[in-house]
Amino acid sequence: MSTIPVMIPWLGEEEAQAAAEAVRSGWVAQGPRVAEFERAFAEHLGVPHAVAVSSCTTALHLALLVAGVGPGDEVVVPSLSFIATANAVAYLGATPVFADVERATGNLTPATVEPLLTERTKAVLAVDQGGIPVDLDALRALAEPRGVRVVEDAACAAGARYRGRPAGASADLAAYSFHPRKLLTTGEGGMITCQDGELAARLRRLREHGMSVSAADRHAAGGGAAVVETYDEVGYNYRMTDIQAAIGLVQLGKLPAMVARRRELAERYRELLGPLAETLVTDPAHGQGNYQSCWLLLPEGAPERTEVLARLAEAGVSARRGIMAAHLEAPYKGTARVPLPVTELITGRSLILPLYHSLTEQQQDTVVAALRSVLG
Repeated sequence: MSTIPVMIPWLGEEEAQAAAEAVRSGWVAQGPRVAEFERAFAEHLGVPHAVAVSSCTTALHLALLVAGVGPGDEVVVPSLSFIATANAVAYLGATPVFADVERATGNLTPATVEPLLTERTKAVLAVDQGGIPVDLDALRALAEPRGVRVVEDAACAAGARYRGRPAGASADLAAYSFHPRKLLTTGEGGMITCQDGELAARLRRLREHGMSVSAADRHAAGGGAAVVETYDEVGYNYRMTDIQAAIGLVQLGKLPAMVARRRELAERYRELLGPLAETLVTDPAHGQGNYQSCWLLLPEGAPERTEVLARLAEAGVSARRGIMAAHLEAPYKGTARVPLPVTELITGRSLILPLYHSLTEQQQDTVVAALRSVLG
């Protein structure tokens, strides 16, 4: 029996040709295609600046760094997120402070964040969980009067909408992922968007060892001794390659179709699942999700999730455990300052269903029939 996977990237001949052209050009490191991808991504979001990097984790690291986060600071984060959200805070010597989330979206709210704000709080890292947009305006209204920055972890959110705009477009700083589990993929890769030109220029330096003049600019100026760069602060090697950017440009053109298809399939899940769909993740009042992850909570009295996953696999369906909780993992175990009951409920009982562009209705019927059989 062939297995229905939980996710397949929508990649094809057009991406293969774009990557091959980058290889044939002789410029495969960060260069003109990265710059083109940055311009196209910024235009797509309607923001002034986009800076391509090697992953969303490095994007988060640099975004928090330029937001002023450093040793001794605290950053409020959801525990209900991939561990990279908390790790990016720890990279800077700061402390991730775990907040609970609301059940409907899996996202932070002012009510879950406010009790954790202290005089040491430097930022709030607001995640668009599973591609469901966080209510950024509400968090900024809480945080900014206290001098606390809000950085958006939009890792999953490319193609989602917030108050009529692309998710992340309203943030001072937002970080996106192009991992294969995301809608828009470059294999690995990430992007930082920002509103401030000076911050964007600093981000470009930081991603390239702190270099005052990029390798591409030196090449354009004739190389050699024509341009001599300086290194004015400690930087990192967080660059994206032109091969990745070439793929990203093709993927960006497909993004609207990806979102439309995933939303169509998510709605069909809702119809097919009947009462089981009561806990299927859905749009918040303030926006539209891209269904990067289509997750639901297993009902009371259901078999243990490990058993559910095993029995689905026997039926040819590859599902996944739901979103992890960082405060339950070894590096952060025992550090939560407040109870996190919703986080622990969602991480313990959520299940991610197969959802991807090429999923057929017949395959979706198979998924639903298998889930109904397992859950009775």
